[in-house]
Amino acid sequence: MDMLRYKEKRWDSKKMLDSGGMPSSHSATVSALAVAIGLQEGSGSPSFAIAVVLACIVMYDASGVRLHAGRQAELLNQIVCEFPPDHPLSSVRPLRELLGHTPLQVVAGGILGCVVAFLMRNSN
Repeated sequence: MDMLRYKEKRWDSKKMLDSGGMPSSHSATVSALAVAIGLQEGSGSPSFAIAVVLACIVMYDASGVRLHAGRQAELLNQIVCEFPPDHPLSSVRPLRELLGHTPLQVVAGGILGCVVAFLMRNSN
């Protein structure tokens, strides 16, 4: 559960499909995919190599580019709030701030994905 929802003690179903939060579902998905392929086809297979590269790109993007874009959106929203009511940009819809993940959220998602892949492999 996201800390924001925990503090506010309310559930927002839109957050299920939103970006950001703990753990990173994108990181969990791509790490589960890579581990599952590695377990099924072996770590020397071309499919495993492709899955690892995909996982690295997705996880890097989540904690790098998207995280910083979200921080920039937060600053821009604060600036727009300071505009007087008659300013042309004062009524612009706020930018989405929760776009990326902290490195801890990405690592937690990666670990979760690995655990899920191992559990699914052992359940069969």
